[in-house]
Amino acid sequence: MSKSYESEATLFLKQYKKDHPETMEKQLAGRARLWDKVVDTEQQEQYKAARVYQQPYVYLTK
Repeated sequence: MSKSYESEATLFLKQYKKDHPETMEKQLAGRARLWDKVVDTEQQEQYKAARVYQQPYVYLTK
């Protein structure tokens, strides 16, 4: 295989992004909505400390 080979999927995506330039903005907005968040570590520790663990078999009473 030569180094200049590009798969059909890669060619399709390149052409699609060229034809639809707004795609990258939508991708970045979606990523920001789901992943790019500031994590409050103190709050995360409080959540961990407040967790009530469930017994392995919930229908078995002690």
